[in-house]
Amino acid sequence: NGEKLPTPGELENIDFMRKSIVARIAVKKGEIFTSENLTCKRPSHGISPMSWDKVVGHVAKRDYAPDEMIQIV
Repeated sequence: NGEKLPTPGELENIDFMRKSIVARIAVKKGEIFTSENLTCKRPSHGISPMSWDKVVGHVAKRDYAPDEMIQIV
């Protein structure tokens, strides 16, 4: 039909292939999220990297350990 769709194998792996925004280094409560203290890593259970510009500039509401998924409220 000319429509491109993912294969069943691709659908099984989709959550493992996508990434989330995480702390690159320890971030303390009250610090501002920046490109220096954030990065993107697998898996995709957190905020999508597509929302990077919405996350940068927010204030951390709590402490984050390196590699911990970021949350904004």
